[in-house]
Amino acid sequence: MNEKEQLTAARERVIETIAKNMNLYGISDSIGRLYGLMYFQNQPMTLDEMKEELGMSKTSMSTSVRSLMELKMVEKVWRKGERKDLYKAEGDWHQTFVDQFSIRWRPSITMSITTMEKSKRELESIVNDVDTDEKVRLEALEDIEKLTAALDYYDWLNRLVTSFESGEIFNYIKKENPNKE
Repeated sequence: MNEKEQLTAARERVIETIAKNMNLYGISDSIGRLYGLMYFQNQPMTLDEMKEELGMSKTSMSTSVRSLMELKMVEKVWRKGERKDLYKAEGDWHQTFVDQFSIRWRPSITMSITTMEKSKRELESIVNDVDTDEKVRLEALEDIEKLTAALDYYDWLNRLVTSFESGEIFNYIKKENPNKE
């Protein structure tokens, strides 16, 4: 195997691993492969170039690129004299993780807090109603305790996501490995 073949094999191995790891983010293998391909490019790519490299349809490429753009993993770039749209991969994996984490968790946190606060208010009404059966009142009080604990968790998770978005997390866990020589 010559050097060019070794280079290609090494890249393909990493691209395949990237594709498999993208499942953690809910991203298909084919979109993961596209990101991996773009990651190793030294210049932005057109949809036609992506199609040629991966053997997928231009429609699939367009849909995949759009998905990666929504996830902030790929951006559209401009180059003087180029008439076709060009795209390049986000090379900062720390930022990619932060974006994925935030994009995935923020809506879930908001929905959960809203739902739990509404249910907690309803349970408090049950507890405060003088006509409520004592057994139901005790169950409602237990549920309020559970929801209070869950809301504490979502408050923590909200602060965690904020620490990622603000970059504060990197004050505690450095991007650079301190043990690296």
